[in-house]
Amino acid sequence: MPEIQRANLPPALLAHLLDRVAERNITKDDLMQVLHWIEGNPIVPKSDWFKRFDQVTVCGEGALIKTFLNPEHVAVGEEVE
Repeated sequence: MPEIQRANLPPALLAHLLDRVAERNITKDDLMQVLHWIEGNPIVPKSDWFKRFDQVTVCGEGALIKTFLNPEHVAVGEEVE
């Protein structure tokens, strides 16, 4: 099982993530919760996964975070702790 990739993200993916942060009004506090979780080097499945926080859900595939969702959106994949 991989750890989340934090460096050398594909430019298109990074642009997508930044767009979702702006589009979905994800706050600095929300992002800090996500960052704190990532700093713990969580292990995630190789397939689709998601992690719920208070006001944002992080979705990924393998080592890559793929998008951010608001609480009313439906996440796909295995929920991780």
